[in-house]
Amino acid sequence: MTSLNEYLVEKRAAVAARERRIEGGSLGAVPLSAQVSVEGRSGVRRIRIRDHQVVTDSPPDFAGYDLGPGSPELQLGILGSCLAHSYLIQAARLGVPLDAVDVTVSGQLDARAGRPGYEAVPVSPHDLAYTVRIVSPASREAVARLEAEVDRACPILNLLRSPQTVRGTLDHRAPDAPAQAA
Repeated sequence: MTSLNEYLVEKRAAVAARERRIEGGSLGAVPLSAQVSVEGRSGVRRIRIRDHQVVTDSPPDFAGYDLGPGSPELQLGILGSCLAHSYLIQAARLGVPLDAVDVTVSGQLDARAGRPGYEAVPVSPHDLAYTVRIVSPASREAVARLEAEVDRACPILNLLRSPQTVRGTLDHRAPDAPAQAA
């Protein structure tokens, strides 16, 4: 098994090649998409992204079978994963050695949100917090620079911190009716 620092050598080469593609104009905006389908018998949601699949479900008190994390839990995991990956990318860019990276993310989701007496409680996950634990022989200054770069560049961290415009449409059909053209 290789060490994280050996992996960072590979990551550094990949990041440098990617930056050359960006600077050369051959890499720009990349469309992202996900498809979610609901299984009729269980309500399990299957998220398909490229050739990957993630199963999400609800706990039993929401008529789920607990076959996977719920969407709010998955969001915390996505933030943690993005932070960890951003630390790897920035460590590779900056030449900061890392022996270990672990991220813990927490938050609150209150079932009473929006009900009488709880109108001010958000229906979304809130009070988000994370702790990143790194093991590194790097100086405090190098680690502080690493942290600042992650804070600047982590896509999901910045998505959650910034107001977003989200557009939505609803395509309602009667059973056995053809789909409407968008």
